[in-house]
Amino acid sequence: MPDIPTPITASPVARLKPLIGDGSGRYRILIVGNSGTDRTTLGARLSKLLNIPHTSLDTLHWGPSWRACPADEFRAKVQEKLNETAETGWIIDGSYVSKIGNIVKDSATDIIWLDPPFLMYFPRICYRTFARLIGYEEPCSPGCDESWRDVFALGEKSILWWSWTNHDPFRQRQQADMMNEGLRAKTRRLCGWGGELEDWIKDIREMIRTV
Repeated sequence: MPDIPTPITASPVARLKPLIGDGSGRYRILIVGNSGTDRTTLGARLSKLLNIPHTSLDTLHWGPSWRACPADEFRAKVQEKLNETAETGWIIDGSYVSKIGNIVKDSATDIIWLDPPFLMYFPRICYRTFARLIGYEEPCSPGCDESWRDVFALGEKSILWWSWTNHDPFRQRQQADMMNEGLRAKTRRLCGWGGELEDWIKDIREMIRTV
């Protein structure tokens, strides 16, 4: 299992309430985490709770047969999505900083960092990968079916290999982000075996109920 460095935690400011928002009742939420940490699942849950649109960056980046969107085109798609949902608020999951820079991070009012233990989420991504292979679950993007050969390959084409080898590097990148006061102030790190996440969801429900 990859080594687990001690990450820099989010600012206490981000923990005063479950979501910060823009002060006018709008939320622009970015969900980040390694592959397999359930970013998209959380995005869908928040979308239902807050009644704002959710977009997975995977669906904008990957075309049929795993055709990667060129960086300029991808960035334009993401910016268009941000513009379209500026008035309603939005939920976006994924990073792709190497292709689109910080346009989503800078626009977000809240950054949710999913950081569960590796031993919790790796078995889950194994199960879901096999479920997609046999057609039991939908692919991460339409037309992007996974193959047995790629899944068991030792390289970036394998989501399992990518999740395994990217665990520590992703945490290190997030720690680097935490050196930025602006990002740290609006980032909430959710770790543990699921209890912290569920408590946070309960806090959001209570926040909605009391508004």
